[in-house]
Amino acid sequence: MNWPTVAIAGLLWSAVAVPVFMGMPDWQAVQAEESTDPARLVEIADVRVRVSEQGPVVLLLAEGRAIPIFVDATVAGSIHGALTGEKLPRPMSHDLMHNILQAFGGRVLRTVITLKGGTYYGALTVAVNGEEKVFDSRSSDSIALAVHFKAPILVGRDLLESAGKVLPEFKKQEL
Repeated sequence: MNWPTVAIAGLLWSAVAVPVFMGMPDWQAVQAEESTDPARLVEIADVRVRVSEQGPVVLLLAEGRAIPIFVDATVAGSIHGALTGEKLPRPMSHDLMHNILQAFGGRVLRTVITLKGGTYYGALTVAVNGEEKVFDSRSSDSIALAVHFKAPILVGRDLLESAGKVLPEFKKQEL
């Protein structure tokens, strides 16, 4: 078996042993527009990758809450590898982007995750040669690159309070 097949199989097997949480946020109740006012932003303290019955999920943890963002298996594997320091024999897309940015003296400064119309968005801030640019991206790609660069992941307080699920203490059950 090649690595992606093994990684996906491992993710699926861990679904049996890794409960994510009970229930999901009511997406209709979640505000469509999120504030990106710097005074209202909260820095994510921890990022975790889990598998639920609905598929791989990234949990953004802050202030005793977890915001679940469902991602595809490739992105889940990329984020998991960046969190654990695992290196693959060949670079994945996020590894490649990390390597390209570093080669040109660039880095990810931060990402801001918002929710609009039931879809999560990422605003990825990148600096190259002293110039900063903000790029619209999928939240999963934005999170993956922020994790690769150890850059802050920020969410609006309103998003944390509306979509963040209050969870009991996590058990040490990583992928």
